[in-house]
Amino acid sequence: MHPDLHETGTPEEQRASLTNTALLNRAYRTLRDPVSRGRYWLGLHGEALGKDNNRVPPKLAALVFEVQEKLADARAARQTNGAETPAGLTSELEAVRDALDAQVQDLRGELEANFSQWEEGTESPDLLRELKRVLSELAYLGTLTRDVEKEVNQSWNA
Repeated sequence: MHPDLHETGTPEEQRASLTNTALLNRAYRTLRDPVSRGRYWLGLHGEALGKDNNRVPPKLAALVFEVQEKLADARAARQTNGAETPAGLTSELEAVRDALDAQVQDLRGELEANFSQWEEGTESPDLLRELKRVLSELAYLGTLTRDVEKEVNQSWNA
């Protein structure tokens, strides 16, 4: 299928080679990344991450509130102090970022365990719900991590 093997082929063969190589590369990227793989798996089973899933996961609600509060404090402090976030608050945000990263790693482990059950031939609505729960939590943590990282970077750039 590799396009180099079809350089001298007909235009149709070259086009087919490029198309199939692109599909193969896309499939590889999807399966290599656990989150992309999980989203794809949901789709195969007629589910989507956002379908019937418009609330903060209960397990993360307090954390989301706490992190948003810290971010608001950092923004307010930066406005008050002329674009400089107090060092103590920056350290707190870095600790929050590290804690979020640890939770993401734990959830990625749960995701791999979920995949293992599918690979063993286990299929159940509970397993699909669990996959959706883990992916949802990862999405929320990803957003929080991005917001915290942005604030930490602004603190250091001030």
